Amino acid sequence: MQSPTNGAHAAHNAYLAAELRLPTNWLDYTILGIYFVVVLGIGFAARRSVKTSLDFFLSGRSLPAWITGLAFISANLAATEILGMAANSAQYGAYTVHWYWIGAIPAMVFLGLVMMPFYYGSKVRSVPEMLLLRFDKWAHLLSSALFAFAAILIAGVNLYALAIVVEALLGWPQWVAIVVAGAFVLAYITLGGLSSAIYNEVLQFFVILAALIPLVVLGLKKVGGWGGLTDKLTAEHGANFTTAWGGTGIGSANPLGANWLTIVLGLGFVLSFGYWTTNFAEVQRALSAKNLSAAQRTPLIAAYPKIFIVFLVMIPGLVAAALIPGFGSADSGYQYNDAIPYLMEQLLPNGVLGIAVTGLLAAFMAGMAANVSSFNTVFTNDIWGRYVQRGREDEYYVRFGRLITVIGVCASVGTAFLASSFSNIMSYLQTLFSFFNVPMFVVFIVGMFWKRASAKSGFWGLLAGTVAAMVNYFWIYKQGIIDIPTDQGANFVSAIVGFVAGAVVMVAVSLFTAPKPTEELQGLVYGTTSPGMSEPPAAGDDAWYRRPALLGWGAVVLAAACYIPFSF
Repeated sequence: MQSPTNGAHAAHNAYLAAELRLPTNWLDYTILGIYFVVVLGIGFAARRSVKTSLDFFLSGRSLPAWITGLAFISANLAATEILGMAANSAQYGAYTVHWYWIGAIPAMVFLGLVMMPFYYGSKVRSVPEMLLLRFDKWAHLLSSALFAFAAILIAGVNLYALAIVVEALLGWPQWVAIVVAGAFVLAYITLGGLSSAIYNEVLQFFVILAALIPLVVLGLKKVGGWGGLTDKLTAEHGANFTTAWGGTGIGSANPLGANWLTIVLGLGFVLSFGYWTTNFAEVQRALSAKNLSAAQRTPLIAAYPKIFIVFLVMIPGLVAAALIPGFGSADSGYQYNDAIPYLMEQLLPNGVLGIAVTGLLAAFMAGMAANVSSFNTVFTNDIWGRYVQRGREDEYYVRFGRLITVIGVCASVGTAFLASSFSNIMSYLQTLFSFFNVPMFVVFIVGMFWKRASAKSGFWGLLAGTVAAMVNYFWIYKQGIIDIPTDQGANFVSAIVGFVAGAVVMVAVSLFTAPKPTEELQGLVYGTTSPGMSEPPAAGDDAWYRRPALLGWGAVVLAAACYIPFSF
């Protein structure tokens, strides 16, 4: 659901600033100040380890799996998770669990078990660089440009979400919140590169949990526990609002506006695999691991907390919908994005309030840092270093990486207000993923499993998938050519359209152009190997918790088990 005009949106923010102002005191601001001091301290400490461009962009490929695993999940715990998923729950109900148990876990396991050996074994520094090896420079250049653009847009979402929350809760003007958060992210990434971002993301993971857990506990207490919550929501929204699959038969109506087929194909396969396997903001954390085993375990370790985080972000949205009839409608006075701020204002005492505000800031900064650090790597290595200034000394690329970080942060400030046209920022983010991640995924998956895919097919498949997804969203959906009930339903359809269009064009182009020589495909196509893709196990690596296959299948089984209580 899209919000009214920007003027109405600005008026709504002013209303929030008056009505949702938090009663913060010196204790809350002290907690916030301590957090910012620690963040900068980590940046200065990480600076000492930055000696080469590999150190700056990939932490020298030296980090242990548990560090990269927590950073992997923390990089995703941003506006998408905190405000976006709470908004999703307030609008669509328990259908939110699909974004986790079918829309994340299988793709994270696939990344760890199947794709990381290709990424890590080929020694690439970025996801687009993999397309350079498998296809040609045109596919590489287009994917680099699309990813850089998308990274700045998504970083802007985090800044915008932070600004409206801080303005509403603390009374800071939006521009102050944007400048302060942007300055801190800029400082610690410029100082310590990816290592600084990753170690801060580990800290931010625990701060975010400390913010959300009290909100969930007090929210459930407010509505009479889980039973009281489901009773209120059923009475207000119907029985399907508190189930995962109720009303999802083809032709049936449900709050999500999607059926089981578009959920499974659009979200569970195309959107989720497109995001988790090709989004360099996530993959970069795994590439910084110390060896292939640690790189494979990075998304698998992250999958376990991901299974349970859904409760921390879904329940606040459900509680808000239960407490305010018609929450998110114009009559209620609240947008769906206001679920978390509303509960913070209503439920949290001082001290806990400071932790919650710090957790929100940490979430937005983690999301922004992940996208800015991936942006500076792709722009420096894949665009500037490959096509503009080739063969310069290593120190030059470290200096340029720091410069482009400044430019990236400034650009994300400029894109922050594009998100203001959506009352549910999760819808906006999923729209971006369907445009940029899904087409890249289809190029990867066809190129990885089909040796006949030609060098030229990568560029044309990527272009066709991107254009097709945009045409479906902006013309077929927005112009009402086909009636799709919700933005999220339209995103699922756009993802499927982009995937199919990209795959069809790749096959067609491959049939009329020459394939790459077999010797150039070693280590790049499934079934081929390269020296970097295999390594002898280190001493002690036979323990079950260091075996990627066991970790991966365990996560899938656990996620499937969690579906059972929400299935009916």
